Amino acid sequence: MKRLLTIFAATAALLTLGSARAEGELFIYNWTEYTPPELVEKFEKETGIKVSVDTYDSNETLLAKLQAGATGYDLVVPSQNFVPIMIKEGLIQKVAVYDLPNYNNYEDTWKKPEWDPEHEYTAPWQWGTTSFAYHNDYSGKGESLKEFFEPSEELRGRLSVFPTPDEVVSLANIYLGFPFCSEDPKQMKKVQDLLVAQKEYVVAYNNETMSDLIASGEALMTNHWNGFTRVGRLAGSPINYAYPKEGVVGWFDSLVVPSSAKNVENARKFMNFMMDPENMAMLTENQGYGDAIKGTAQYYSAELKTAPEVNPPSDLNVVFAPTCSPKAQTLIDKVWTKVMQ
Repeated sequence: MKRLLTIFAATAALLTLGSARAEGELFIYNWTEYTPPELVEKFEKETGIKVSVDTYDSNETLLAKLQAGATGYDLVVPSQNFVPIMIKEGLIQKVAVYDLPNYNNYEDTWKKPEWDPEHEYTAPWQWGTTSFAYHNDYSGKGESLKEFFEPSEELRGRLSVFPTPDEVVSLANIYLGFPFCSEDPKQMKKVQDLLVAQKEYVVAYNNETMSDLIASGEALMTNHWNGFTRVGRLAGSPINYAYPKEGVVGWFDSLVVPSSAKNVENARKFMNFMMDPENMAMLTENQGYGDAIKGTAQYYSAELKTAPEVNPPSDLNVVFAPTCSPKAQTLIDKVWTKVMQ
């Protein structure tokens, strides 16, 4: 999952899924810095389809834009708990992903997911975890979520937190031992109290420059995704990804086609392209998250195969967030409104 506005576009004319020449355009709306230019260029060269990429910073931003009637996008990349909302509200359309030629490369482990059991809507992008990362100079070891939610004085004014509630509240629930999507006002009041108290230590609510905050030393700890931490570490940032004993939030991002899409067949071509092991491996190598396609490991570098951010402890508790009920979501929104005041 990562999150600067970028547009990658080029022209070429070669082959499509079969032997016919492809034409036209494809407009992708994805998380910031989550669409490698080399992957786009490869797709363009193989299909002749001109690709443009626009970006957003959170699932909430994506959902709000689609709900507001945004048009012009052929593919978007929501996380698993937002897919059912988009289906229910008619924001995305069935495209028979199960019928694409490369669908047989889909890992059995990820087939028939709760959010799209027949794969009528979703094709795989990446999956990973949300936790926190910390600077080499931080005196702790990232062993517990207590370090993040009940920070020491060392972190006063040097803690960065995501600006939206989806993953922050879920991580707080793991720490407090509460279920995701709680409809209990008393439990959510405890979540609220925890986050309001944490606010005294926060330098920024941010998910676009959190790696920069760590690299500069302005922050000693920040919410983070595992793959994004690896990207920062490889760029020379003194950063470490935490695997707290209580657990981490899991997420699965998918390619889906908005109901207003004009280039549906080109979107399906891109979905099929991403289910090719070599292409998916390019994405995994670039981003450092997990993938759901068979045969990708043969294309991984030695570094990726041993990267700590991609190889978590075997006993790590990973909890995937479900889609919350309207009652639970209302409580979450109230909590976050209070935190942001």
